[in-house]
This record gives sequence, structure tokens and C-alpha cells, in this order.
Amino acid sequence: MHDLAVIGAGPAGIAAALAAAEQGIRVVVIDEQQRPGGQIFRRPPVEFGGRPAASPAGYPWAADLLAAADAHPGIQWLSGATAFGVFPETSGGRTTLSIGLVGPDGSKRIRARRLLIATGAYDLPVAFPGWTLPGVMMAGAVQGFAKSQRLLVAERLVLAGSHPLLLVVAEQLRAAGADIAEIAFARGLPGFGEAIRALPAVPGHVGLFAETAASVARLLRAGVRISTRTIVTAAEGDGHVAAVRLASVDRQWRPTGESRAVPTDALVIGYGFQPSTELARQLGCALRWDSAKGGWIVEHDEAMATSIAGVYVAGEPTGVAGAEQSRAEGRLAGLAIAADLAAADGRADSGSMVSGLRDARREIRRARRFSRVVETMFEPNRDALLALATPATTVCRCELVSRRTIETVLDKNPHLDTASAVKLECRSGMGPCQGRYCETAVAAIVGARSGRSIDQVGHFSAHVPVKPVPLSAFSALGEEESVQN
Repeated sequence: MHDLAVIGAGPAGIAAALAAAEQGIRVVVIDEQQRPGGQIFRRPPVEFGGRPAASPAGYPWAADLLAAADAHPGIQWLSGATAFGVFPETSGGRTTLSIGLVGPDGSKRIRARRLLIATGAYDLPVAFPGWTLPGVMMAGAVQGFAKSQRLLVAERLVLAGSHPLLLVVAEQLRAAGADIAEIAFARGLPGFGEAIRALPAVPGHVGLFAETAASVARLLRAGVRISTRTIVTAAEGDGHVAAVRLASVDRQWRPTGESRAVPTDALVIGYGFQPSTELARQLGCALRWDSAKGGWIVEHDEAMATSIAGVYVAGEPTGVAGAEQSRAEGRLAGLAIAADLAAADGRADSGSMVSGLRDARREIRRARRFSRVVETMFEPNRDALLALATPATTVCRCELVSRRTIETVLDKNPHLDTASAVKLECRSGMGPCQGRYCETAVAAIVGARSGRSIDQVGHFSAHVPVKPVPLSAFSALGEEESVQN
């Protein structure tokens, strides 16, 4: 029995594990990657050799955090493992959490007194004609290949989106030898008013702003075309993307003229991120819709505790806010869990725990000054992105459900006014990804037809397994276990 199980080894998960372990808590960390760091600090395999990576610009604490994670003797790391379900168990008035895992050594189950969900985020999917063609990829995936495998997915690329990470990824690809045909940025350059409103985010974040500005400068010096107020309307090709169509747009991201074709070997999409909340949904944690923070986020109190007893959350599942806020939330959650366990065991809080909680809350407040500005400036225009999908466009790629199919179902069944109801009627969201690729579009279509907001339309449910795993994985649950649906 572990005191604390942490799912996710990004900045939030690592900071939480370290903070809790330093208070004498028995911690196990579960992550699908081979090394701690998460997407933002993704590292190549140790077999690649080389010196330890330096801290990325804007994150002077990153190298020390990763080194501490590698060296701490009080943390058990379960790498290359997928948590596919969590099952609360109550006995004698005390709740423990049973976690089903699939890893390199097969499937197993572990138990913990407390659980921290720090599962990060994934790229915001956008459906448009041709988006299912091989060669159309998300910015996070392309960056992941470059960071962890030192692999370029293509020689010539077009990047399209609205998130500032797109510019950083473009420069990383160019520096690795890729030919960047064009960067299509849906929004315009920040105006004077936006610049003034962004001033509160500058203190303590000069490195991040400088990194982005330097990336843009190097791209321009290399002759890369950066087109603002430009959106991708289609990807074209026979079996693989060969060209993309780009169109100029107005301030509301609506096309203002004819599109043009740009030949390319790959299209990289980067309109933002969505919190990874599958395990929280499966457990029944309360969620809240917040478009600027990425969509559906997990509700929590000031100690990062969710609505389910013993379950905590930190990092991007609370809202996509960046690595610095994730680290601060993780530290707060780790210390809060340590305090919770101390109280349950009749022990007093240590002085370091009390001061650490105070410092972590101060760090979160400072980080939020930055994250609020980024959320406001770069929130995706969801209505405009939905408009890119034509009636024939595949919305649910797992079950091959088109926008026309969904709208026909709604026309025939005007009483259907929730995302889950449409899911049951036409199978959108029932494939292996459980709606990670289509939920946003399906909910937006339902909302547009019913005149309801996304928070009223609701979200898909998550069932065990929350990610594709072999059927044999269920043997780890044991005969006495009952799989919850």
C-alpha cells in the first residue's frame, strides 16, 4: 500500500512527488513515458547518451527539478505504464484507491491512500477537410518526436494555428534542418491595447517572452514566411498530404477571399491544448467548462482536492496554464496531501510543511499573472474553427462519423440536446480515443443546433479502460474487483 500515487510525471507530478516524499510520504509515480519530464521537458532515452539537458529558456528551475526526480531515493517510478482505471474501495470507514496499470511487465494493480491526477494536456483537435490524411499532425506530437527521438517527421512543413508554442516548434524544426514552407497564424499581432494588458505577465517571465521573440527573429532571418490572420481551410493529397489551402481571415477568423495552395509534406496544427481529464471523469470528479483554460477542467478546492474523497489534481487538468503554474500546483498538492495524511494518522504538521504550503500558494498567485494573460490573448475562436468542417468532413475519426451524420441525427431528433445523447445515437466518441478527438466538435455542433452553451451541452463520460489496453489487462483487477462503467 502506497501513501500517494501520482499519475503523470510532468512538472506538476514531479513537484508533488518530491514535496510529499520530503515529508516522509511513500510515493509512487506512474507515467507513460520512459523518463520523467512530461511533454514540455521530454527527454531522449538514456541510451542516446549525451550530457544532462540544460534548463530550457524561461524555466531556470527545470534541470534541477529533473535531476532531483532522478536522484530521490524515496520515490518509486513506474515508467512506460498506462493507468487505465481507478476504483475507490471503502473498508472500515477508510477509503483506498485501486489503480489498474499496464506496463512493460504486463498488467497489475496498485493501491494508494491518496491519488494525485497530474495527467497534463493534449493538442486541441480541429476538424477540417483532409485533417485525417497521413501527414497532418499536432504540434505536440511533432515536437515530441523531435525532443525524445531526434526525429523530423517531414522535410517540408506548413504550420497552422494560433498558439504561441507554434512559433517555438517551428524554430526547433528549422534548427533541426526542416524546411518551413509557411507559418499560418490565425490571429494578428498583438495590438497596443493587448500589449498594455499583458504587462502584468512580464515580471518573472522575461525568459519566456525573449525565447518566443528570438524564435520569430530567427525564423524571419531564415526567410520563413509568417502569415498572420491566415487559417488553414483544407489539406489535400492522395493517401498523404501533398498541399494545404490557406485563406486570409478577418478578426473573427472568417475567410475573406479565395484560398491558396501551398505544397508541403506535412501539416502541423497548433490551436492550443485541452486538459487530459479522462481519469477524473471516470472517477466522477466534478468538472467545469472554461474555454480560455482549454475546455473541461477539474474542480478543486484551495488544497487541490477534487469532489471525490482522497483524489487530488494539479497541473493542466485544472486548466492549461503552463509549466510554472503546474509546478507550483504540484508542490501545493504534494504538501496538502502530506498534511491530509498526517491528520488522518494523528500527526502534527511539520514546520517545513506549513511554510512550504505558504510558499506554494504565493508561487501560484505569481504564475497566474502570466497564465491569465496567455489565456486571454490566445483563446481559440471555437466558432470559427467549427465552421471549417464541411458537411462531408469526418468529425469522429475512430467511428468515421461526419458532420452531416451528426446534423442529420439532430434534425431527426430535436430532443437531443447533450453531447452524450448524440454519442449514444450515432457512436461519435465511442472509439478507442473515447472522444478526445471529437468531443469538442460534437458538443459545438449540438450547441449550435440547440441554442445551448457548451457547459449546458455537457461532456462525454469516461469508462474503463480510459485508454486502449489489452483485454488481458483486466486480469490485474482480480476476481474480487468489479469493473465500473
